[in-house]
Formats: sequence, structure tokens, C-alpha cells
Amino acid sequence: MSRLDTYLAAGLFAAGLAVVGAYGLSQSAQAQEATDGPGPNLVIEVAGAANGTVVIDLLPDVAPLHVAQITALATEGAYDNVVFHRVIDGFMAQTGDVSNGKAGGDLSMAGMGGSNLPDIPAEFTNDLSFQRGVVGMARAQDPNSANSQFFIMFAPGEFLDGQYTIVGNVVSGMEVVDTIQRGEPPATPDVMTKVTVQP
Repeated sequence: MSRLDTYLAAGLFAAGLAVVGAYGLSQSAQAQEATDGPGPNLVIEVAGAANGTVVIDLLPDVAPLHVAQITALATEGAYDNVVFHRVIDGFMAQTGDVSNGKAGGDLSMAGMGGSNLPDIPAEFTNDLSFQRGVVGMARAQDPNSANSQFFIMFAPGEFLDGQYTIVGNVVSGMEVVDTIQRGEPPATPDVMTKVTVQP
């Protein structure tokens, strides 16, 4: 290897370290934002193929009814031990079926249920777009049928804009989301072991 090649390799390595360092700072900034943001924050402990903590900054100013329902369900522990039942590579990971999606039970109906709370009227907005890390509420064909299920985007999905209610954004732990087991349903679904709300 010539001296020029050595300098070029060293320069590329240094550039790579700078990118990794910037990524680390970005992740630290996201974690700080999760702690200091306007909140409330939904904190999800995930176990399985994915293992770690996901923090979602909820958007009560955008979807007050949906955020109130998610907050109420998390506060009563309804989301604890609920699986990710529908995970499509390059699209999204869906969870939150508190009636049919509990780990260790019969998951044959996971994704078909909701909670003991009433369905929520749509709170669609044209101001926000479904991008990577955006959290939306799942629903049936009726736009006013969202209840407890939600999904986290792996990638942009602008075709959902104005069709599904956006309730928040992942501000920490997107690397955990990326490792959630794929499948409809996954062979061994990942589990939200504990879901809490922090102001």
C-alpha cells in the first residue's frame, strides 16, 4: 500500500468514526429529548428478538382523544405483556391488542380486538406525515374504530396520511424497534413486557 493509499484509508476511517460519533450524539440527544420533551412519553420495555426500551413522545395537541386513551390503558397496565402481532418488513410493527394479544395465551385472534374502552373518533391531520418512527393508531374499515392498537413505522408511508391518526414519534429506542421479529403473526412474537407513561 502506498503512502497516499494509507492516508486515504486513514481519512476514510476518521470520517467513519465521525459519522458513528455523530450518530451516538444524535441518539443521546434523542434520549435527552425523551426525558425533557413536552410529553407525555410512553415508555415501552420490549423483550424477545428485540430487547430494550422504546420511548414514544405522545402528541396530545394533535390527537387528544387517542393520547388520553393510550395513557389510560398504559396507566392501568393493560398494555403489559401484549405482543407485536403484525410486523411487516419495510413497513411497520403493530401491537396493542389488549384483549387478544397477551403473551402466553391463545394468539389466534391477536389483532382482532381492542380494550374495554369505547372506540375513538378519527383525529386525522394533514399537517403531519407518516415517516420512519411515527406512531399511528390502527383501526378497522370505519375511520372512527381505533381503540387500543398502534403501530410504529419502519419507513415512510405517506399513503397513510389523512387515513390514520398519528399519536406520537419514537424519540429513543428506534434500534430496538428495528429488531422486532417480522411476521403476521411472527413465529415468536416480541412482547411489550411493561408500558408506562412519564410526564
